[in-house]
This record gives sequence, structure tokens and C-alpha cells, in this order.
Amino acid sequence: MIIPVRCFSCGKVIGDMWESYLRMLDAGIADGDAMDKLGCKRFCCRRMIMTHVDLIEKLLKSICPPSRKMRVLIRRLDTIPQNELD
Repeated sequence: MIIPVRCFSCGKVIGDMWESYLRMLDAGIADGDAMDKLGCKRFCCRRMIMTHVDLIEKLLKSICPPSRKMRVLIRRLDTIPQNELD
């Protein structure tokens, strides 16, 4: 799912806070402090942002992971001298 544009409870616009929130978390800022810096004071809005799971990113990472057999085959091909492949 994508981040909701508005809080389901109060209707405040929260969709524009998501990217900033992630950047702050990556910088090592605590969840609560990041929410305070974004101006997100209501507990309902904080819940919407803090509990959101970005399923699209997780799905894209798992759609086509390389299989174990394919990795083994690639390693074997890398060990064969080029003149034997021609």
C-alpha cells in the first residue's frame, strides 16, 4: 500500500510527511522526535505514519529473487575459461 493521503480518524493531510519521516529515521532520529519535528501532534496521525508498512517496496524486492540454482550455474560458468565457451 502507499501511505494514505489523510489520517483516517481526523482527516489531517499526512501523505507529505512520509518521505521526511523515513529520512529522519535513517539519520538516527527517534520515532517520537521525528514526529514532533514534522509537526505531527495528534496520536491518530502519529499512528497512521508510524504503523504504515510500505508493501510496494517489499513486493518489488521479492517479485523475482535469484534462485539458488541460477546462482550456482552462474558461478560455474564464471570458472570456465573463455576459449572453451567459444
